[in-house]
Amino acid sequence: MLFSAAIFLWTFLPLTVLVNCVLPTQLSNLFLLLASLLFYAWGEPVYVFLMLFSITINWLCGLLIDKFQAYKTPVLILCTAINLALLGYFKYFNFFVDSINAIFGGGTLSAKTIALPIGISFFTFQALSYVIDLYRGNCSVQKNLLHLALYVSFFPQLIAGPIVRYADIATQLQNRTVSAERFALGLRRFLYGLGKKVILSNCMAEITDCIFGLAFAKLTPAGTWLGALTYTLQIYYDFSGYSDMAIGLGHIFGFYFLENFNYPYLSRSIREFWQRWHISLGTWFREYVYIPLGGNRKGVLRTYFNLIAVFFLTGMWHGANWTFIVWGLYHGAFQILERLRLKNFLQQHPLLSHCYCMFVVITGWVVFRAETLGDATRYFLRMFVPWRYSLIGVPPIPLELLSWRNLVMFCVAVMGCGILQLAAQRWPILAAKWKNSVAELLFLCAVFVYSMILLASGSYNPFIYFRF
Repeated sequence: MLFSAAIFLWTFLPLTVLVNCVLPTQLSNLFLLLASLLFYAWGEPVYVFLMLFSITINWLCGLLIDKFQAYKTPVLILCTAINLALLGYFKYFNFFVDSINAIFGGGTLSAKTIALPIGISFFTFQALSYVIDLYRGNCSVQKNLLHLALYVSFFPQLIAGPIVRYADIATQLQNRTVSAERFALGLRRFLYGLGKKVILSNCMAEITDCIFGLAFAKLTPAGTWLGALTYTLQIYYDFSGYSDMAIGLGHIFGFYFLENFNYPYLSRSIREFWQRWHISLGTWFREYVYIPLGGNRKGVLRTYFNLIAVFFLTGMWHGANWTFIVWGLYHGAFQILERLRLKNFLQQHPLLSHCYCMFVVITGWVVFRAETLGDATRYFLRMFVPWRYSLIGVPPIPLELLSWRNLVMFCVAVMGCGILQLAAQRWPILAAKWKNSVAELLFLCAVFVYSMILLASGSYNPFIYFRF
């Protein structure tokens, strides 16, 4: 069930909010757990049992770690192995089979028909963070299975994050307040996220999918750059929009989730980009992979190795395809370059540093979006060496993409990536007058109405992060 689906907006969400408002916290937890399981089962009726199995295993391992401190290390290893085995089988089995067959010849191993459970990467990482933090002594054991199950399966952040650490909401599971002020704050945030997803991301997706769906012989330099730019906007508004909706829903139900995006396209380095993009995932890898490997405490070469390991795993986390792995290593390589000599240059030239960062990010998204590395290579050739190809009779950009609506949405999307926010910082008085004003209320009403019109008309409504 998508947040931008009519069944969610008109039935599931209103009923869940109304019932939750009249329940005390303990009954609210049970109700929200049942609602979350229904939410997940709507799209994954079988794999809901897989998620319940994962929750139970991690809960039992948590109890064992708490009770048998002398054996907590073997328990943690066993728990981690089970979690990664489940993730590896459902998400990566066929990828490994195809890779082995490509190396040693076709037919070495047989692939299986395995459907990818929605959100498995998110709920696996959340469950693992609970067990690891308990092992480290950073949180207390949760003896109530229902509370832990709600933490892992809570529907606002179940299928697209942000990845929430148990220690951050442990208190809220047992003691939280649903107030009119928090409800209004959450609704406001939810509507902004809904507009990002339905109005901006979906429009950019139509352009992107049209261009990336063209035969390579029909791709022109202008078309390839437009496709790269619109995908850059699409993935930001798709994912940050869902994060905004999740954070807003958290407020509505009395939970506080940490921010997941901080205008990453304002960054002046790839290192800064990853401090602003998918913050919860970056934090998870830093806390549970980078620092345990030694971080930057064991010399320069070890630091570089740790960075490459983290970004290799970051790419793997996003999907079972070599394009994601190369994309991750690509970002890791630029992190190392910036640590070597590039950092000082970037600090001295703010404008050039921003252009450099966006160039790296945009070209990286081409690899991320491509179906294969070969497709990415052919796309790049038409981006950067177009003189090698005959383009006689091929229009620079498909004419159906140059509608007034697309042009307006493109400009609005560019402005919303940080330009408007920088203006708000420069003129804080205007920003303060806008927030919670009648004008903002009318704007959000217009966003909601227009979003509903688009959804009712059956407009294009893909969701990138379903496959992660």
